[in-house]
Amino acid sequence: MIFKQLLLAGAVALVGAASGYRLGTGAWPDADLVRQLVAGSPPVQLAVSEPGGGERKILYYRNPMGLADTSPEPKKDWMGMDYIAVYEGEEVDDGKTVKVSLDRVQRAGVRSVTAEVRTLTRPIKATGTVAMDERTLRIVALRTDGFIEKLYANTTGQRVKAGEPLFRFYSPEVVSALATYRAAMISSGKKRGPEVNGALQKLENLGVPRSHIRSITTNGPLATTIDWPSPVDGTIMEKMVIEGERAEAGRALFKIADLSHVWIMAEIAEQDLGTFRAGAKATVTLSAMPGETITGEVAFIYPDLAKETRTGRIRIELPNLDGRLKPEMYADVVIDAGGGDGPRLAVPVDAIIADGSRQVVIVDRGEGRFEPRDVKLGLRGDGYVEIVDGLSAGEMVVTSANFLIDAESNLKAALKTFTKEPASPPGEPATPEPAAEAEANP
Repeated sequence: MIFKQLLLAGAVALVGAASGYRLGTGAWPDADLVRQLVAGSPPVQLAVSEPGGGERKILYYRNPMGLADTSPEPKKDWMGMDYIAVYEGEEVDDGKTVKVSLDRVQRAGVRSVTAEVRTLTRPIKATGTVAMDERTLRIVALRTDGFIEKLYANTTGQRVKAGEPLFRFYSPEVVSALATYRAAMISSGKKRGPEVNGALQKLENLGVPRSHIRSITTNGPLATTIDWPSPVDGTIMEKMVIEGERAEAGRALFKIADLSHVWIMAEIAEQDLGTFRAGAKATVTLSAMPGETITGEVAFIYPDLAKETRTGRIRIELPNLDGRLKPEMYADVVIDAGGGDGPRLAVPVDAIIADGSRQVVIVDRGEGRFEPRDVKLGLRGDGYVEIVDGLSAGEMVVTSANFLIDAESNLKAALKTFTKEPASPPGEPATPEPAAEAEANP
């Protein structure tokens, strides 16, 4: 007797669990329903309680394989699968739209925003270094052999001004040309003319500074040494001569650069080079100046790529009047690659569902209706992505819990495709229904 009671209790529990699972209530059915199920009576249609205290009414039961037939009462299909209950507020409007009750929308945390036309800024980050302005570089070299008798600029990094003497120079060839020029002026009585021009031209060919040529007079001793002036204002970047050394013609003695204006040379990834143009705004921060930012513009995009790193170079020009920016300093660069572009239709990146072959947004059509829609994407920036095709300004798109709605829509489409009957070839009878086949073969 005790064994039979235990067996009956176990059967009641199993049937109750199965019926509770089928009805999707997440709770045990009441005792009357259990007794009906154990007795073999057909299940009754219930109104399922919501967590908030309300009840959801079952409208009908739909085919579990997505076919169009429905039933007002619970039933099974020809494969023995239970029909699925459709509750009020969850019915499907058409083949594209999924409708979800508003309370479920709130519980799932569905959030929607409006697709708007906006300007996308696409910050591109790069690394770079401070470099000298190549246009200000000057090499001081001689056009004749001579001797460096004295160095006035004797250290690298020394600042010099245009016309300030760098070194004192003696050259026998230059002294001979100076004597010829002076003799021509004495014989002609003037500093210009056919008799003088040949000697003057030789001095200019030897590179003798004009300031020294103008200082030559027809009386007094002839200067045999020249205080060679700096051609520009700047800083001595390289000193390649020692006092007392013999200097050969063509040899570089000094390299001078004006550091009041410097370049930032940055390396940009190949895929980002086409997203901005010269004139784009740029922000520079340097490791040597933490907490400070310097703004500038992209002045030039170099036409070649580095084969090893697949990066291109850009140049940003910055003033350096206080001299704090020094060559080879490390810099972080952020380029605004979209500030100069026109406005674009854009949605938040979170609204995009991508599966590798297509991009989808969930359009919120209001009152719990949602439509998955394929879109074509464009540029990205500021957490937004451009919608090139598939969406209009003002439409609402889902930005959170959109994967749940997309899964519901994909499941519905998959079931319809799976259960669609193939078309019979011409001249062949259609496949008989299981019921008809059973009658033909009792």
